[in-house]
Amino acid sequence: MYANDGFRELGRQECLRLLAKVPVGRIVHTRQALPAVLPVNFGLDDDGSVLLRTSALSELVRAIDGSVVAFEADEVDAATHSGWSVVVTGKATVVTDPAEQERLARTGPRSWVPSPEEVFVRIEPELVTGRELVGGRTLYGVVLPAS
Repeated sequence: MYANDGFRELGRQECLRLLAKVPVGRIVHTRQALPAVLPVNFGLDDDGSVLLRTSALSELVRAIDGSVVAFEADEVDAATHSGWSVVVTGKATVVTDPAEQERLARTGPRSWVPSPEEVFVRIEPELVTGRELVGGRTLYGVVLPAS
């Protein structure tokens, strides 16, 4: 990620393990040539793909289908100055295969805002990066002051 910034870099499998622990992340895409960020609930598929379930008529689906996006999730404890952040970058596509749709209807994430026509969006995990700060101490051994 950023060399020598004092955070510990996380490996791909560790990133995916951490992602599986949290229910909400943020999808980053381009909207009118500017970055846009939306919070979403999500799930992970067996291959590490990020799965979203949303309205088939949503602006989000139109904006991201077929585009490269970033997905970020984190867990931060401000009191202990510790936490992690993971970013998955890859192509987002609406799942169109009927067998895959049926499988995801059983096993995939549930929308927090259900609609009559829902679709699953898959973000392929082409690049998975993460970093962690543990216990308020940087990799340099400097103890961060308590708040």
